[in-house]
Amino acid sequence: MVKRILGVLALLLVTAVCWAKDPEQARERPIDLTELSLEELMEIEVTSVAKKGQKVSEAAAAIYVITQEDIRRSGATSIPEVLRMVPGLQVARINAHTWAISSRGFNNEFANKLLVLIDDRSVYTPLFSGVYWDVQDVLLEDVERIEVIRGPGAALWGANAVNGVINIITKSAKDTQDGLVSAGGGSEERGFGGVRYSGKLGQEAYYRIYTKYFNRDDSADPSGHSTSDDWDVLRGGFRVDWDVTEQDSLTLHGDIYRGEAGGMVTLTSLSPPFAQPTVDINDIAGGNLVGRWRHMFSETSDLAFQWYYDRTERDSLILKEVRDTLDFDFQHHFSLGRRQDFVWGLGYRFTTDKLTNSFTVSFDPTSRGLHLMSAFAQDELTIVKNLLRLTLGSKFEVNSFTKLEVQPNVRLLWTPHERHTLWAAVSRAVRTPSRSERDVRINIAAFPDPSGLTNLVSGFGSPDFESENLLAYEFGYRVQPVRHLSLDLAAFYNVYEDLRTADPGAPFLEDTPSPPHLVVPLQASNGMDGEAYGVEIAASWNVTNHWRLNVGYTLLKMHLHGGVSLGDSSLQSAEGDSPQNQFHLRSYLDLSHKLNWDVALYYVDSLPSLDVPSYVQVDTRLAWHPTEALEVSLELQNLLDDRHQEFGSSFLVSPTEIERGVYGKITWRF
Repeated sequence: MVKRILGVLALLLVTAVCWAKDPEQARERPIDLTELSLEELMEIEVTSVAKKGQKVSEAAAAIYVITQEDIRRSGATSIPEVLRMVPGLQVARINAHTWAISSRGFNNEFANKLLVLIDDRSVYTPLFSGVYWDVQDVLLEDVERIEVIRGPGAALWGANAVNGVINIITKSAKDTQDGLVSAGGGSEERGFGGVRYSGKLGQEAYYRIYTKYFNRDDSADPSGHSTSDDWDVLRGGFRVDWDVTEQDSLTLHGDIYRGEAGGMVTLTSLSPPFAQPTVDINDIAGGNLVGRWRHMFSETSDLAFQWYYDRTERDSLILKEVRDTLDFDFQHHFSLGRRQDFVWGLGYRFTTDKLTNSFTVSFDPTSRGLHLMSAFAQDELTIVKNLLRLTLGSKFEVNSFTKLEVQPNVRLLWTPHERHTLWAAVSRAVRTPSRSERDVRINIAAFPDPSGLTNLVSGFGSPDFESENLLAYEFGYRVQPVRHLSLDLAAFYNVYEDLRTADPGAPFLEDTPSPPHLVVPLQASNGMDGEAYGVEIAASWNVTNHWRLNVGYTLLKMHLHGGVSLGDSSLQSAEGDSPQNQFHLRSYLDLSHKLNWDVALYYVDSLPSLDVPSYVQVDTRLAWHPTEALEVSLELQNLLDDRHQEFGSSFLVSPTEIERGVYGKITWRF
């Protein structure tokens, strides 16, 4: 494996140096790399850290920004694949349409400690406090940037922003006043395409409409056979941005989608063979509508009001879910004198579901409405101008399960030099109970005992399940030692309490459904505590005017401990679901004014508890620009292996292996 990595690095280095020494190439201006220097990348304005605009260099948090250039040159066709480049994130593809994505540990298919937003609209589901990644999508060409915070963001964003926040921010309609057509296909990405059209509505109003479609091939099992998990979705949407006056602006946007996601699931039965692998076609559909109003009082004072409605529909053999969510959010930002910058806000969310049970997974009650009321306040105090800044804030939430939750933080930022930034933070965050922890029953496995009676192992939610708690200590250092090199280091120590466990209970007889059987219960409880600590490093180096290298490294250590009922195997399983070491190298090379060559190398450590070995993945992309409006590209994925496994399976989802792929793409702007 080491030889493979060194071979790829050597090939990349030799090729790039040869091009760098070509005087004719050196005189040609690259298309993308000089558009944003490292200084300009550090000056990108982000909003997720403080709910107001601030430069990356001034953010007292472990934040990483994925730019539109990064997205385009990654060759990725989905948001989860784009997120692989972020240090501190664990991104593992389980099958063609299912991912396990988390930050700083506790990764699994239903990872519940990472809050995901699309234009400030929360997309986590209260069914399990996680994300359905197979329906989170936008036209990637319309993404302005993706802001990723590793570490708690609960003081502003509330519960479930425990180990991180991902905010996918799309461009204003005013910034996409051109047409776009893209299409492509290949071995794994069997076919995909998108169309965008934009225009003006009067003098100060702009609009865009889009549609996109993709069809992804199924994965393979360890023997190389198809796992019937192919995936296709048709999506469309619109956005309108209107500058009503010099002080007021309105935004309205929405999306609808429909598709299918296949896969092998294991259905539990009380009769032989007790567990039956079955092909399941999951019908997925939904839509959302978002409105936003912003009023500017002055350069230092503004308020905003946002509302959204979201509908999700999922229909599978395991469970059918229909969910409606209505959310209102208000915030006010203003300065208090020359040294204080204050932001506060109020929010309310109501979500209701209607579930159709199966024998394998069932909820009681099958319909429930959940309320969430919140308020936050944050004060940013300049202690020494341009040198030392202190931020104090907290979120206050009242939810339907655990009532009041308080999530404060304190952050300190020190900038001794314009190229040096140090920050530290102490934060509290909670992960509130989901419907699954309170109301679910999952029939995991059935088997006969010597007497002939069927035993049924079942997991149960508990009305006594409480919030999981985190107290996080963080430190960061950003430095630009020379003009062409930047480094970003973040270290953390997380202390967790009341983590979720499944504790055994007293067996009991059950005669419905027939035949009579003995239930061996596992009940959700808060029986585990622990610590996690690690380091995340990101570096960017402009080797020449037309060659940039981005490097990332993540070290994660976890130590978990529990009560008497929690065995060592359970602790080791939770500790071993996330890789201890991760490394990635991305190379952006402009071979000429019209030709780009990009390479990405990923190393991911083994997952001992899931019996998944470490792997190295190499992707490469060659793009040709015959004109400024036209791009033709070829993407090769997973070059080193025919296929490899990235994550383990649950009793619901069978393991698959990710296959080598190739696809071509054409993009035309008009």
